[in-house]
Amino acid sequence: MNDRAQSTLKRVTNESGLEVQPLYTAADVAASGGDAMIGQPGEYPFTRGIHREMYRKQPWTMRQYAGFGNPQDTNQRFKYLIANGQTGLNVAFDLPTQIGLDSDDPQAEGEIGRVGMSVDTLRDFEIAFDGIDLDKITVSMTINGAAAIAIAMYLAMAEKRGYDVKKLRGTAQNDILKEFIGRGTWIFPVKPSIKLVGDTIEYCAEHAPKYSPVSVCGYHIRESGATPAEEMAYAFCIARAYADEVIARGLHVDEFAGRLSYNFNIFGNLFEQVCKFRAGRSLWAKIMKEEYKAEKPGSMWLRMIAAGGGGGLTFEQPELNIVRGAYYALISALSGTQTMALCSYDEAYTIPTEYSARISLRTMQILIEEMGLTETVDPLGGSYYVETMTNQMRDKMEEIIAQTDAQGGIVKLVSEGAIQAKVSAQAYTMQRDIESGEFPKVGVNCYRNDREDEHPVEFHPYNEDDARVQIDSLNRVRAERDADRVAKALAAVRNDARIGANVMPAIVEAVKAYASVGEITKELVSVYGRYQEPICF
Repeated sequence: MNDRAQSTLKRVTNESGLEVQPLYTAADVAASGGDAMIGQPGEYPFTRGIHREMYRKQPWTMRQYAGFGNPQDTNQRFKYLIANGQTGLNVAFDLPTQIGLDSDDPQAEGEIGRVGMSVDTLRDFEIAFDGIDLDKITVSMTINGAAAIAIAMYLAMAEKRGYDVKKLRGTAQNDILKEFIGRGTWIFPVKPSIKLVGDTIEYCAEHAPKYSPVSVCGYHIRESGATPAEEMAYAFCIARAYADEVIARGLHVDEFAGRLSYNFNIFGNLFEQVCKFRAGRSLWAKIMKEEYKAEKPGSMWLRMIAAGGGGGLTFEQPELNIVRGAYYALISALSGTQTMALCSYDEAYTIPTEYSARISLRTMQILIEEMGLTETVDPLGGSYYVETMTNQMRDKMEEIIAQTDAQGGIVKLVSEGAIQAKVSAQAYTMQRDIESGEFPKVGVNCYRNDREDEHPVEFHPYNEDDARVQIDSLNRVRAERDADRVAKALAAVRNDARIGANVMPAIVEAVKAYASVGEITKELVSVYGRYQEPICF
């Protein structure tokens, strides 16, 4: 292409701020840093994947986000998904549970079971996972502010059913810093919230070493307005903050880093998304090896769940979200994720139906069975474009991390509301660009239909009866449990929080006594207080 022709081309810049050239060659790879960080799959720096054979040996876990109503409702949906081939569970909790309220709390009215499963006591976990083999189906829980309680309930439920907790696998999101940035289901102030995360990591390292007590969630940071590069960089800053908390307690990085995991988002440009994961994998390995002196390869792995984010879906022409979802799943597979959790086409509107959830599940299965995505490792590796963009994305992430550190670190910036303000401003700019047509969105600002009601989406109804069933169940548990045992267990939670001890052992005992989420949270709030969001303009 001659210089004159090239000069007439429209300049293209991706969301992370990197200019995209019309053609890439080996010279571009060399100029971006060369191939020093590519390596081989299963070997440092893991750019091409954390396992040598990747999907050729074992396909990704399929783990859809599910949960609504009371535990009986959710148990039925879990069993439906498993019967249709899902290989992992990802539990959604309702808002009262996420912010530490019991179902009979006046503030919970109208929200019981609305956006996820309602949980009050250990009895609810026993019902939700009844008949599900926890050795075969691993469980991920999307909960943060009340994560310590949920982890305690899951471990207690499994132990009561006869599972060896030291061999039990599973994951809790438990990433409170991103809640302050991008989602809002916090309970306690920043410092005690980080302390609780450290408590869960320390406790699981000793008592449940195969369980992943934290899944650092760039996903929601991205949904809130961060660029793809910022999504990864801020997630790494957050993971470093948690690692620092635990190392300060005397644990060596290799005692816990192998159980840290990540939850990342996928929507937007296909190649930018693939490159952010390849770059992120090698950057995290570099951070663990060079900054934290990790020695075990598993401590350097970027273990992640990645699939379609709801932020990419549209209300308009919702059937197009099926197509978008297929591309999100393709990106996830090309990126080398360990777990795929594909959104359903109606998630821009409502809790997915069984029908829409099955379409997403079948989409992932088609990639495995028909499209050849499991046949070779890192199929885009070696592309001039992909390798150049991977190097550039890694540099961009390192730049963002360095800027964050220079401004006092992620904990300080989150406490001040600075990160929140930045991503919110970016979200506003993106929405303005979509509304103006500057950022094309098919069906929204281009290729619109005259009639937008041709394919209406079925809304998930709110069931007041489910809420009454849940409150009645809570009242029965309170009537049947040993009140003295509960009182002593809750006093121990309060005392351990007051003296700065690890509160997980006390929370586990309280959970086993059938103390409720709200009761345990109240004891912690009495010591830690509640978070007040800073107002930034």
